[in-house]
Amino acid sequence: MQARLITRFKDITADGAVIELVVWKVPTPVPPTEHGYKYRAFYIVEGVRLVGFDNERGKGDHCHLDGKEVPYLFTTVARLIEDFIAAVAARRAA
Repeated sequence: MQARLITRFKDITADGAVIELVVWKVPTPVPPTEHGYKYRAFYIVEGVRLVGFDNERGKGDHCHLDGKEVPYLFTTVARLIEDFIAAVAARRAA
């Protein structure tokens, strides 16, 4: 099995912020994760990443919120999307 694109979304908002989400189904998990997905999601304003979710090799599932990196509990793609949207919405409302 080759990696298969599950979803890709990119938007540049009216104020110039960038919102992007990409999820792949991969043939083998990205160590140290045990699920079969590779993903990245970010929200960048004026060149600064305010929100980011990814599962980098060697680090596993984690998120970046306002300059701090914290572990993230990946359960499903749908939940990842919901969590990302909520994190972006919280920062856009601030």
